[in-house]
Amino acid sequence: MNERKGLILDFGGVLTTPLLTSVTEFERDEGLSQGSVVRQLSSDHEVLRLTEDLERGSVTQAQWNKVAALRIGVSPGNLLGRIFSGLRPEPLMYEAATAARRQGIRIGLLSNSVGRDPWDLYADCDLDTTFDAVLISEDHGLRKPEPAIYEQMLKMLELPASACVFVDDSRHNLPPAAAKGMATVHAQEPRATITEIQNLLGINLLS
Repeated sequence: MNERKGLILDFGGVLTTPLLTSVTEFERDEGLSQGSVVRQLSSDHEVLRLTEDLERGSVTQAQWNKVAALRIGVSPGNLLGRIFSGLRPEPLMYEAATAARRQGIRIGLLSNSVGRDPWDLYADCDLDTTFDAVLISEDHGLRKPEPAIYEQMLKMLELPASACVFVDDSRHNLPPAAAKGMATVHAQEPRATITEIQNLLGINLLS
């Protein structure tokens, strides 16, 4: 008998279309070379530190926008909202989460925040009715991959790590969850991701 009774999902890139696709669209719309935004922001130590602080809720989105805009040479107004304006919900993943919940699986959302003003990543999502527990990093002063955030998620779900499957599109967020005893899935193509989840939970999630 399968003892796994919890499914913990990341938001951006798992329950939405890929982040990189939206970034590429932003680069095209702003007349930037493809890949330039990721290269610039991922190699700048100040921006990396600021991003971590944003995820913990200790700096504002407007502060992040101002610094990042200078690095990539664009206007700062609602920069994160513009970068990720191409994100769309991933219907198959929502369908799978709903099917799992219907079959008695507790569903958790574990997401690194990017602030909520002026742009709110979760604005059009009914989180409270979709998930049994919602953990947005800025609300707790923690961020993935800090081990404490996974512990907090487990407490909110009221499940042991061994009973949970954790799904994230960022590989570096998976090892701390695995170290605690969770089964982990690196989210890529939705159907392949759902197949892995099904195998781990021992239930069917797609009609």
